This record gives sequence, structure tokens and C-alpha cells, in this order.
Amino acid sequence: MTRIAVTSVCLGGLVLAVACTPMAPPQDAAPRPDFNTMGLGDDDSRPDPAGGCYATERTPAVYEQVPGQVLVEPEVRAEDGTLVRAPIYRNAPVPRLVRPREEVRFPAPCPPAYTPEFIATLQRALTARGYYGGAITERLDPQTRAAVAAFQRDRGLDSDKLALETARDLGLIAVPRPPA
Repeated sequence: MTRIAVTSVCLGGLVLAVACTPMAPPQDAAPRPDFNTMGLGDDDSRPDPAGGCYATERTPAVYEQVPGQVLVEPEVRAEDGTLVRAPIYRNAPVPRLVRPREEVRFPAPCPPAYTPEFIATLQRALTARGYYGGAITERLDPQTRAAVAAFQRDRGLDSDKLALETARDLGLIAVPRPPA
């Protein structure tokens, strides 16, 4: 091979390698809030026809296994209705409903409110009240969600999705004034 051919092949390979390398996002870009981590951006956050947005907290049903009987072979009857063979059962654990599935729907801030500044203010408010000990990241990370859940659990709402009432209690959203 000639020197020009070798150089062309090497340059072609270098161009191909650079073209296939993924580009990193710009460093100055602010991180976008992850709306789905708080139930936002899915069916939970759709505006209600009456106005405002809502979040939904779903608690799955709880079952326990209790002693019971399971049908192994069903009964057999003749055409005239007389019993030919009795059903056969065996003892086995069977599920019993302890607590049915629950769904709690509550007013929540609408997704446009979740700016990085809003989330940073939320983190600072939770820090001031002793619920958040992490860095101010401007992101709805697992540590922030856990702090929201702990704060709300102490007030009777077991959810990591920020309720509108909680946002008002923390001073994040204005409290509407009663009409004069």
C-alpha cells in the first residue's frame, strides 16, 4: 500500500470513530426537573375540569394466606340430577383480603410550578424543618421525595407526591385570600 492509501484509511477510520461517539450535553444546561418521580406528567397531574391539578396515591390491596379448602375435582351428576361422585377438596392455604386497594386523590401543584428554583426552595424549606439533609440539587431526587413523604406523613398524608396544602404550609405557593 502506498503512503496516501494508508493515510486515507486511517483518516477515514478516525472520522468514523468521531461520528459514532455520542455527544455529551452542554455543561451550562440546567437540569430539568424529573416530573414523573412525583407522579407528575402522567394521568395524576391532568388538570381537573373544576380547575387545578391532582395527584393520586395508590395503595395496593393486602392479602394473607389462611387455611382453607381447594376444589380438586368437581362433583359429577347423572342426567336425572342424582349425585354420581361427590366433589373432592384438599386443605391448602387460600388468600384472604386484609385491606382492599385504596386510592387517595388530592390537590397538587400543577407541573409548570416545578421549576428548578421551586424544587430548590422546597429542599430549603424541608431542610429548615429538619426533614431534608441533602444538598440543594434543584431535582426531585429520591432523597427529596423521602423528605416530602416524611413531612406529609407527619400531617396525615402518606405520599411522596407534593400536595398543594403542603406546598402552602411550606410557603412555596400563595394561600388564597377569602373574598372580602
